[in-house]
Amino acid sequence: MNKAATVALVGIVDDDESVRNSISSLLRSAGFRTLMFESAEAFLESERISDADGLVLDVKMPGLSGIELQRRLIELKHIVPIVFVTAHADDEIREVALAQGAIAFFAKPFNDEALLGVLSRLSI
Repeated sequence: MNKAATVALVGIVDDDESVRNSISSLLRSAGFRTLMFESAEAFLESERISDADGLVLDVKMPGLSGIELQRRLIELKHIVPIVFVTAHADDEIREVALAQGAIAFFAKPFNDEALLGVLSRLSI
């Protein structure tokens, strides 16, 4: 299959299963493919780490936080567009996430159209 014809694959990393499922359903309804992970560690340990064209990350999770996952990916030189979706919208954390290269930072509950708009710009 031609890479230009490939549908973007978005990894969703959130410790809340209902949130993972909800975001995955939203993205799939908009034509994205999704991978779901219950933790940052599960994502890092997966064989799919380099497959994701973008990530939707929660900030606060047991173990590594979304911000720590973002830092690990930078250290691994694995640059991937990241959108944070969090119930813990703290201005300092938001600034750190964006300074480290996140393409968006949304507080839960977020606007579905805003999330889809940001992710629709993923280039694959």
